[in-house]
Amino acid sequence: MSVADIIQERKGTIVDVRTPQEFNGGHVAGAINIPLNEVPNRIEDFKALNAPVVLCCASGNRSGQAHRFLQQQGLDCYNGGSWLDVNYYQSLAVR
Repeated sequence: MSVADIIQERKGTIVDVRTPQEFNGGHVAGAINIPLNEVPNRIEDFKALNAPVVLCCASGNRSGQAHRFLQQQGLDCYNGGSWLDVNYYQSLAVR
């Protein structure tokens, strides 16, 4: 299953790893904000989320870093790239 399919079928949880200021400037509806610098200290929070976790940020760089780290911790997660791409895929979701 692709990241686009996961988002469109509304499976899992979308986590935006940008700063709170960036997140407040615009984000995917229903996404939660866990900034990249907090990810290592919030493993239990990630484990409690509905899997799979789709990570996003501004360009895909920070979400890629979070993805690699969380995957090493055994979490079911994907790098969704830019929040704008994730937002687009969500807009195509079957309602």
